Amino acid sequence: MPTYPDLKLYIDGQWRCASETMPVINPSDESTIGTLPVARQSDLDDALEAAAKGLKTWSRTAPRKRAEIMMRASALLRERNEEIAYTISSELGKPIRQARMEVIRGCEFFEWDAGEAQRMYGRVIPSEPGIRYMTVHQPIGTVAAFSPWNFPMSQPARKVAGALASGCSIILKAAEETPGGAVHIARAFHDAGLPPGVLNLVFGIPAEISSYLIPHDQVRMVAFTGSTAVGRHLTGLAAQHGKPVLMELGGHAPVIVCDDVDPYKAGVLSATRKMRNAGQVCTSPTRFFVHEKVFDRFADAFVEHAAAIVVGNSIEERTEMGPVASGRRVEALTAFSEDAAARGARTLTGGHRIGDKGYFFAPTVLADVPDDAKVMQEEPFGPIAIINRVSTLDEAIAKANSLPFGLAAYGLTHSAANVDRMIDGIETGNLSFNTLEASVAETPFGGVKASGFGREGGAEGLLHYTVVKTVSHKMAL
Repeated sequence: MPTYPDLKLYIDGQWRCASETMPVINPSDESTIGTLPVARQSDLDDALEAAAKGLKTWSRTAPRKRAEIMMRASALLRERNEEIAYTISSELGKPIRQARMEVIRGCEFFEWDAGEAQRMYGRVIPSEPGIRYMTVHQPIGTVAAFSPWNFPMSQPARKVAGALASGCSIILKAAEETPGGAVHIARAFHDAGLPPGVLNLVFGIPAEISSYLIPHDQVRMVAFTGSTAVGRHLTGLAAQHGKPVLMELGGHAPVIVCDDVDPYKAGVLSATRKMRNAGQVCTSPTRFFVHEKVFDRFADAFVEHAAAIVVGNSIEERTEMGPVASGRRVEALTAFSEDAAARGARTLTGGHRIGDKGYFFAPTVLADVPDDAKVMQEEPFGPIAIINRVSTLDEAIAKANSLPFGLAAYGLTHSAANVDRMIDGIETGNLSFNTLEASVAETPFGGVKASGFGREGGAEGLLHYTVVKTVSHKMAL
């Protein structure tokens, strides 16, 4: 069986320890599985200096060469899938089968962006004789990136892929709760021959690291995935120093279930997807607005499947849903469930912790939840689904848009007319029909309203890591 990695900082192409550390906890059994080094200010200074040197080298490296190194690193990550999946499963509690898929997803980000690195075309603008106008895309500079705990490998991969493909250097502050995925990424790029200083990896107190890195002149851009509250704080800090940001923030994804679908198939699909990663996904389908004609059959199928999901230790092959990330998440999910019940919601299944060892929370389905319930207003970020009935599509769209979030939304329907109305009417950055997958490597991903701005992935994703330079060339004085 693989072992959990030895955790270290990665700065200027070298691995280093730190005198201050913090434990890494396995949420399946609450055991300590690793010791995480905490970066000192001197480590951050070294990372800034290294990133400056790395930028000079990497920004002048041909796109094809950058792509070759990224592809070599991705190939190494694919070869090490089982080891990385074990790391993710151990530190996050993600079922091992889902962890393996996350590794592949992260590799797809590297591979797509490696291709895009060779297609960052400028343009020639029509002009009068004797003068030429053109535009070129150039790396924005050093990126300070902050990745969340819920996808330990694929979320850091998105940040690193975009920066490196664009010719930028990057200082990545990965999540302290789940650091192993980012360590594996750094190791793969080190082994693939990435020049020193291009990728630097640090850990520590998030507020201290962000407040130190962002104001530095060396940092030219801030990329963050996480909560809306933290994202707004970092955006404000970056704005004080004139730094552009890429923000992928929280959501509370609605699902509109129309009356023309098979309610049983829709219910099974919805329950399966909702409980993926124990619901700890920013695009997790959570607020189900179901047409009254199919409500009962949809709810029955959803509950039947949710209640049958195998919950257990994440590294066991049979496990379909592992624990949530921490005891704090258990407390928050319990509070959401109790508040909804107190306000008149029906608990169709779950609503409680499982056992007293490990952070397991039962797959939970709440029905007829009033709008003033806390779980209707705040993203639960856990295995809680809300199923409410609606009588018209207009009512469903209005309810979908009723919150300040707009990251992902879904529609289950076979009607082209319904699809057209939802495309025009739903306020979201990502809209999917008859699938509960919000994004893939080749499509742009990001939110609207309080769910952030900017896009990662797709042809659009690299644009945020570049600046557009306009060149005017007159042939003679």
